[in-house]
Amino acid sequence: MQNLLNDLIELSSQKIRLFQQPYRRFLYERIAAGSSKCIGIYGSRGVGKTTLMLQLAASMPYQSDEILYVSCDHPLLSDVSLSELVQFFYKYGGKAVFVDEIHEAPNFEKELKSIHDFIDIKVVFSGSSAVKITNPSFTRRFGMFHLPVLSFREYLELSLNIELPNFTLEDIWQNHSDFAAEILKKMGEEKILRHFRDYLDHGAYPFYFAAPDTFTQMLLDTVNAILYKDLVPIYNIAGDKVLMLKKLLVSLCLSEPMELNIERLARKIGIAKATLYKYIEYLHQAELLTHIMHEGKRFKALQKPDKLYLANGNLFKVLCLEPKIGTVRESFFVSMMMGAERSIHYVERGDFLVDEKYTVEIGGKQKDFSQIRNLPDSYLLSDGIETGFKNRIPLWLFGFLY
Repeated sequence: MQNLLNDLIELSSQKIRLFQQPYRRFLYERIAAGSSKCIGIYGSRGVGKTTLMLQLAASMPYQSDEILYVSCDHPLLSDVSLSELVQFFYKYGGKAVFVDEIHEAPNFEKELKSIHDFIDIKVVFSGSSAVKITNPSFTRRFGMFHLPVLSFREYLELSLNIELPNFTLEDIWQNHSDFAAEILKKMGEEKILRHFRDYLDHGAYPFYFAAPDTFTQMLLDTVNAILYKDLVPIYNIAGDKVLMLKKLLVSLCLSEPMELNIERLARKIGIAKATLYKYIEYLHQAELLTHIMHEGKRFKALQKPDKLYLANGNLFKVLCLEPKIGTVRESFFVSMMMGAERSIHYVERGDFLVDEKYTVEIGGKQKDFSQIRNLPDSYLLSDGIETGFKNRIPLWLFGFLY
């Protein structure tokens, strides 16, 4: 164990020392300021969990041999008990351990519980949102943080090397004209609508900035890694059934925002209804699609279908050539609501009900208020406009919630 620990500390020290990424995402300050002994970061592949962990590790006020960063998919850890490793590290002066890809460790829930209960050491771990680290029975022990895709605000900050404010949803309803003017002033000659088009095309994942020319292939590789490396082993899906998962995603990509007709969709994909329900849940957990319920389902007596959306606009780029612009717009709004941890349902009049209070209709700049006229707390979110007026708000501004 001593030789293994020496090797891991050397690798860890090199990785932290050589790591260069000055931009810090919105969760950094919240996690760094927290006092929890054990912290978990979960999210889809490619959203920047490893980067965030290395930034946190580099900020620790300890010596390099008192901090250990390990990734559970490293071959050196293939036959090693995580709790025994951390216990050994603690005995030799370890003060903080950062565990990446925790879901790759055998019996990771039991191992983390043992570390939490018996070892006095700071632990930060990350894992895929597709695994059980989001189960209440597991997460109540730890301070858990969800890292979503980049917001439009974060994308602009990375693209233009500027600082931009974020706003609460309540403030946007009331002050959107002032906020839009503030952002446009900060951007100077840069055109917000052009950048918004770019964001919908390639701005949701941080790895775009590392290799813009290969982003499409990298995103396709990420989708395949989620399907084959996360969902297949976690849910014991037969390898030949992954094609069904892909067909489901492509169906969403090519369609208008669809009400979920299970029988019709099951026939189209070629699987049983019960299997389709399971696959939808798996893809939802993995953050490849988002499952939106009708607001009537808040009342058990009403039976309504649900809607499915791809989890963010960038996924359309690798799953279909000509997506419906209305679908992409709605997918963007849903993605930002989920990232900001807001409740969202779809409704009969308008497109969505947010926080069980605000009704929104989404469309292009020619869209009118006819579908939501006379509804209280209703707003028209328009694509293709820089600034709004009264209850008409530019769609892009909802990318500034985090």
